Amino acid sequence: MSDFFQNGLITTLHNLSTRTLEEIEDDLVRFSNKRPMGLILPSLYSEIERPALTTIVNELKGASYLTQIVVGIDQANKDEFKNAMQFFSQLPQQTDLLWNDGPNLLAIDEKLRKKGLAPTEKGKGRNVWYCMGYMLARNNTQAIALHDCDIITYKREMLARLLYPVANPQFNYQFCKGYYPRIADNSFNGRVSRLLVTPLVRALNQQHGPHRYLDFLDSFRYPLAGEFSMRNNVLEDLRMPTDWGLEAGILMEMMKNYATSHLCQADLADCYDHKHQALSSEDKEQGLSKMSIEISKAIFKKLATDGLEFSQESLRTTKATYYRIALDMVESYRNDAMFNGLNYETHKEEQMVEMFAKNIKHAGQLFLEDTDKAPFIPSWRRIVSAMPDIFAQLIEAVEKDRELFL
Repeated sequence: MSDFFQNGLITTLHNLSTRTLEEIEDDLVRFSNKRPMGLILPSLYSEIERPALTTIVNELKGASYLTQIVVGIDQANKDEFKNAMQFFSQLPQQTDLLWNDGPNLLAIDEKLRKKGLAPTEKGKGRNVWYCMGYMLARNNTQAIALHDCDIITYKREMLARLLYPVANPQFNYQFCKGYYPRIADNSFNGRVSRLLVTPLVRALNQQHGPHRYLDFLDSFRYPLAGEFSMRNNVLEDLRMPTDWGLEAGILMEMMKNYATSHLCQADLADCYDHKHQALSSEDKEQGLSKMSIEISKAIFKKLATDGLEFSQESLRTTKATYYRIALDMVESYRNDAMFNGLNYETHKEEQMVEMFAKNIKHAGQLFLEDTDKAPFIPSWRRIVSAMPDIFAQLIEAVEKDRELFL
């Protein structure tokens, strides 16, 4: 059971275990008459071969309140995309697949590239961005959720709780971020949120604050959660990173575009686990090492747009402040784990903090040198301004890629 404590700048909607899934879904069915709902699923083709996505699809069959599901498929050849179409055809909802490596979508990508408007890097951000554009093109949903396809512990209740705040006509929320406890195998997970994002945000706030963006980020219980929902109009003005900075970048976009009274976070589950990334401490282009650099870089970029100045000297201070705060948090987590009878490996946690500290400085250096190869993707409002018929082209491209298999 969750608590009812409200902290930070945004509303927290708790799971107090007083409502059944059936009651929540009955409400969503009623809400769907006024506010149709959709779901975006960004997926690597390889996820289809894993049990997590099979569980997700089986659970989604019962989500009768969904009008539309859009699945973005990355890293699939022709035979693999055909298999993906067969895999998702079991869903009873209107389900459209975007073949991100297909000839017709790639043709649109090339048109945008010639105008300097295409995503510069492949990855989840690009996948999500095209799925959002397709949702806008279809224009048949008003409340849209997004979640990952590698959730091992997925239950349909997660989606229901995620959509409820933006689907309920009596609520004014434009955006909802999911959160949940990251405990599995009798130990703490969520390493990047626990040991990088929270201490980095607090270090930057101690150094440069108080700052509204940093206070805002620190209000989220799990800022890197891949689960969020929003009203349809939010998609039009959203600018986001193409890389692992996606979640942090989207949060800061919400702070820029909306009053905090229109934003919330919701408790989605008592248990959450997904596919874990390798540490890759010796390779900055892989695993959690790459992730930590890209997330740190996204935070630096967003703060710079709000007028904060960074230098070599300030980055050294950030690294030192982060390191002290993170080590203090390691002790807090260790004690919390012992209190609850969980395993906790202090040595490994401190090794991770040491890697993150180095990567924070490296990310700052990349930012100062302006060598970032993955700037924020333009908003769909800008895309429509440059190519007024882009939505018609998107729908046609998705249909033509599908027709290749008929």
